[in-house]
Amino acid sequence: MTRVRKTNSRKQTRRACSLLLMLPLLALTSGCEIRQRMYNQPRHKPLSLSEFYADGAASRPLVEGTVARGFMKEDDVFYTGRLPDGSFVDGFPFEVSMDILQRGQERYNIYCSTCHDRAGTGNGYIVLRGYKQPPSLHIDRLRESAPGYFYQVISQGYGVMPSYAYQIKPEDRWAIAAYIRVLQLSQRATLDDVPAQERAQLEALLQ
Repeated sequence: MTRVRKTNSRKQTRRACSLLLMLPLLALTSGCEIRQRMYNQPRHKPLSLSEFYADGAASRPLVEGTVARGFMKEDDVFYTGRLPDGSFVDGFPFEVSMDILQRGQERYNIYCSTCHDRAGTGNGYIVLRGYKQPPSLHIDRLRESAPGYFYQVISQGYGVMPSYAYQIKPEDRWAIAAYIRVLQLSQRATLDDVPAQERAQLEALLQ
């Protein structure tokens, strides 16, 4: 009796071990099967034909009036840099603060200085390596250009300069335009342009 019990016990142990070893394989097989069924589920490829709809098009038109989330661009001035008459905005659509200027400087140094250099003279590292030199931001034409013009150039590109609309969000394009105006003013500033509370300190440094 003892031998029979031991033999049965061993068989049961082996059977249990075999089942335990098979469980991961069964789970893997089941998971692959489910994934394959999901992959092969009935569906239409974009712009393919379909006999289900009367017009024969599988891709359905958007519901009238549908606007993608985050793309309700009702403020044309903010998103185009132009006034209703088509002229460029000669100002900014928000109050320019020190935080805005610092943000503009940061974005300018990242995206613009490679060509325009950090002073805006057009001698960036890419230009020194053979890329076409952009005009200096300090020429009369650009010093007299409205901020809306710089916003549009950043958005749409100009000449060999590509559009940066994908890399730079609208708020930052305006911030860069504000910082460009600061760069332009800095090249022709005089002591009279410095606030009185800071003028004495600057004069001391210049002595």
